[in-house]
Amino acid sequence: MIHEDADWPGGRNVANDLSTHEPPEMTSQHTTSAAGTSPSICPADHEAIVPLRHQPNDEQQRKIPKQSWEYIVKSGVAGGIAACAAKTVVAPLDRVKILFQASNPEFAKYTGTWTGAIRAIQDIYRTDGGRGLFRGHSATLLRIFPYGGIKFLAYEQIRAVLIKGKDQETPLRRFMAGSLSGCASVFATYPLEVIRVRLAWETKGQKRVTVRDICRTIYHEHPPAPKPPSAEVLQQSLNIPRSAATAVSATSEAVSAITVRSGLANFFRGFTPTLWGMIPYAGTSFLVHDMAGDFMRLPHLTPYTVLPMSERSQKHLAPGKSTPLRAWAELATGAIAGFVSQTTSYPLEVVRRRMQVGGVVGDGHRLTMVEVGRNILKDRGWRGFFVGLGIGYVKVIPMVATSFYVYERGKVYFGI
Repeated sequence: MIHEDADWPGGRNVANDLSTHEPPEMTSQHTTSAAGTSPSICPADHEAIVPLRHQPNDEQQRKIPKQSWEYIVKSGVAGGIAACAAKTVVAPLDRVKILFQASNPEFAKYTGTWTGAIRAIQDIYRTDGGRGLFRGHSATLLRIFPYGGIKFLAYEQIRAVLIKGKDQETPLRRFMAGSLSGCASVFATYPLEVIRVRLAWETKGQKRVTVRDICRTIYHEHPPAPKPPSAEVLQQSLNIPRSAATAVSATSEAVSAITVRSGLANFFRGFTPTLWGMIPYAGTSFLVHDMAGDFMRLPHLTPYTVLPMSERSQKHLAPGKSTPLRAWAELATGAIAGFVSQTTSYPLEVVRRRMQVGGVVGDGHRLTMVEVGRNILKDRGWRGFFVGLGIGYVKVIPMVATSFYVYERGKVYFGI
């Protein structure tokens, strides 16, 4: 028991002196101890157990810079998984759409009606079983994982460069970020896309066609070289001197002789229209998705559209990231994006499909974009550029919705 001692100078009360110089933490601990709730502990010991003064901010712990390798890898994996999930959902419809777009003779009778896709699926199922509906899907997954991963991680990186603040959050910058990311993903994965399309185009059921068979066939295809104009034809059509016409003709023959018409070049058929088509498709897709997401997060809609934050989701949510939407709202934003992007880019997609299967129909002559477009317009008119658009909607809307949903949930899971 502490008491006053006459031997202490001035007869000070030791208890008062201790309480005067005692740190606040210790005072509160003594009070708690006196109340019998917990034993007192030295402040230094307590800080050694759970650091109080140097504990890092929880937000700083979870923040991953966009330019870091960790962010790039996580966003790439999330994008690849999202793309694979989306393609698996619509794989049967995807094969039917390719058969329609490429004007496969065995399935031309099903085009032009809404029930044609269902009847085509039934026909494939009767001929090849369930395996036939997923023909080419293995090649699809091999292509779509890097494609989706590159597209989403490129979008995040390009967006971080083009949009550095809310004042730069404009539709044009969003469109540019989406377009550039789509072009980057196509450039990296296009040969796999050609293999997938050729696998899906094959309809003969007598022999199972493997990826190796398709690669060998594409590699060894050798379209006939166009015959260069003769010097006489050039002289008459262009009204140029004989010597100049001879030089132009010889140059054309030399260029034709060294032009690669087989081998690896065959895996890039339709690459130019793909790039042209990717600009409106990817740009519109990301732009509409982001705009629809902004709409879903308006204050008077958030009680119905924003996902309630549980303890686990709050822990994984990255600093500065928009609050995740409910499942139906996130799927709706992706569906709207898929509808708009498919409509704007579909004519170029039809041209691309025709060019990709150019080595297996007709005489194998490699047509240009203009030639393919002219042939489509001549055969079917402007409606020919929208053949299969109905099934395209049925396929793309759930595919894009699933892709964005899985990607956004993946970002929450990875904390980016």
